[in-house]
Amino acid sequence: MHEPRKIFVAYDDPDILEIIRLILQTRGYHVETSSNADELFLCLKEDLPELILMDIWMAGADGRDICSRLKKNLLTAGIPVVFVSANSHIAAITETCHADGFIAKPFEMKILLQTVQDHLRAAS
Repeated sequence: MHEPRKIFVAYDDPDILEIIRLILQTRGYHVETSSNADELFLCLKEDLPELILMDIWMAGADGRDICSRLKKNLLTAGIPVVFVSANSHIAAITETCHADGFIAKPFEMKILLQTVQDHLRAAS
């Protein structure tokens, strides 16, 4: 049996964070969560995730800045970053920040799972 795929989720709404965590864990993914995207850089020193899902606007850290930092770092540039947001400009922000994709809120569970699967498959 192989290790579960690792996904890091950063979202400042605890209810949405928990919903995403539960959906992904029931599908066998190993999920690390945080309400502060800056914590991502702490966990990167220990164990790189294979996919990062995050909100655009968060307390303490802006998802756009975090994504740009990740994409400029050789260690993390290849990790797919997918924004999860209700922002009406999500497609343009995704392109500007060089994120790998987005999930517009509100989203359906099957859209979340399909997006995760597509990005993990592409990263393999």
